[in-house]
Amino acid sequence: MAARRSCPLSRVYRLLEPGPVVLVTTAHKDRRDIMTLSWHMMLDFEPPLAAIVMSDRNHSFDLLTASRECVINIPTVELAEKVVGCGNTSGAKIDKFKRFHLTPLPASKVGAPLIAECHASLECRVVDTRMVSKYSLFVLEVVHAWIDPAVKNPRTLHHRGCGSFMVAGETLKLKSKMK
Repeated sequence: MAARRSCPLSRVYRLLEPGPVVLVTTAHKDRRDIMTLSWHMMLDFEPPLAAIVMSDRNHSFDLLTASRECVINIPTVELAEKVVGCGNTSGAKIDKFKRFHLTPLPASKVGAPLIAECHASLECRVVDTRMVSKYSLFVLEVVHAWIDPAVKNPRTLHHRGCGSFMVAGETLKLKSKMK
C-alpha cells in the first residue's frame, strides 16, 4: 500500500462530492436565472426531499427566496461548456438562457422553467428554511420529476474542484448476498 499524506482541509470537498453537477433554474416575476450547483443531497424518499446549498451572494438566491420554487435540471457531459459558462457568469445582468443557447420549457407545478437540453428535471418547492441563515441550506420537496426516455445511460458531470470534473458513465449492478 502506498504511503498516505495529509490532505489540506480546504480540499476535503473535492473528495466527498455529492453527485452530479446540476443547473438550478429560478424565477420570480419577470426575472429568471440558471445557476450551476454541485452542493446538493437527497434527504428522504417519499415525499422526495432534497437539500441544496446556495450562497446569498448569488442572484438565484434572491429569486429562490422570493418564489420558494426552483427546478433542479440534470445535464449530461454534452452540456459541459454551457454548465461551466452558467457557473462563471451572473444572471443579474444577462439572460443565461439566451447567452448559452438553452431552451426554457414550462414546468407543470412551479414557476421556474425546465431546461430542455437536460436529461432530467426536478420541480421543487422550498419546505424548510431553518438552516438558510447559518448554512445557506434549503430543504426542497420534489413535486414533479421529468426524464428524457431517449437518454439510456446518462453521462453526468461531477465537480472535483478548481475547474476539474469527473464524468460518470459505467453502471455496476451488484446482487446483494443478504437473506
